[in-house]
Amino acid sequence: MTLSVIICTYNRGRYLPMILDSLRFQALSSELFEIIMVNNKSTDNTEEIISNYIKEFPDIPLKYFMESSQGISYARNRGIQESRGDIIVFLDDDETIDPDFLEGVLDFFTNHPDAGITAGPVIPVYEDVKPAWLTPFISRAITGEYNKGDHIKLLKGKDYPGTGHACFRKELFYKYGIFNPDLGRKGNSVLGAEDKDFFLRLIKGGEKCYYLPIAKIYHHLPAEKMSVDFFVKIAYGIGKSERIRTYSSHKKAYLYRFCVEIFKWFASVALWIAYFVTGRLKKGNKIILFRYYITKGLIGC
Repeated sequence: MTLSVIICTYNRGRYLPMILDSLRFQALSSELFEIIMVNNKSTDNTEEIISNYIKEFPDIPLKYFMESSQGISYARNRGIQESRGDIIVFLDDDETIDPDFLEGVLDFFTNHPDAGITAGPVIPVYEDVKPAWLTPFISRAITGEYNKGDHIKLLKGKDYPGTGHACFRKELFYKYGIFNPDLGRKGNSVLGAEDKDFFLRLIKGGEKCYYLPIAKIYHHLPAEKMSVDFFVKIAYGIGKSERIRTYSSHKKAYLYRFCVEIFKWFASVALWIAYFVTGRLKKGNKIILFRYYITKGLIGC
């Protein structure tokens, strides 16, 4: 059994040596994994950086491809197409991993033939100060933070992970299809839902997803990702993505999602009250603002 590590990148050249270094120092033999780097029409010096890295470290099992169709779903699908491993490991281009990451993933899939997917914790690494307004209720959407404890466990549907910290048996893509290119980020947009759309297919099919603490990922966050502008952009993008995803399924799916949104408003107001009475108004206000822009994106205004 071998692994294919797929990294899709767009204009994050400065981060790529960091993630490649963390892969270069893996405990797992380089004969048991490959790295598929998919450049999704970057306009920075990504190609030059990768070319120089390959020259400097010729022994690293790195394959480089250019995907001309803009969008993370196109890039991920291209990575799957070019992969040769039995297990697909997705990493984002602003993440790093521990030296025992790949070895732990391979051991788990080898010893657990019932496992179709694994997902590990995501630890935010702030390049600036962590914002005072950040709360657990919006942290995952803004920072990718994900933690289900220190023990291996079977994940339920509501705990589905993101693709950027998940590993899949490759056969699942033949069984359930690939990522929907109508969903997911395109260039500088912050659309999403491509992983939710895919995971919902896996959940419906009864595939088992395990939480694997050893598969720890560090998500590096620059100061601009903690700005108010990015906060608003992310929230609106979540709502718009859900609108696209549910409409592409069935109008009833959209109506159901809208009802869920109403329930989330009640929960958000309750949280605001709790933060207000405990003197943490900034945190409460950000929860309301987050919900406002999600709803705005969901209804398409």
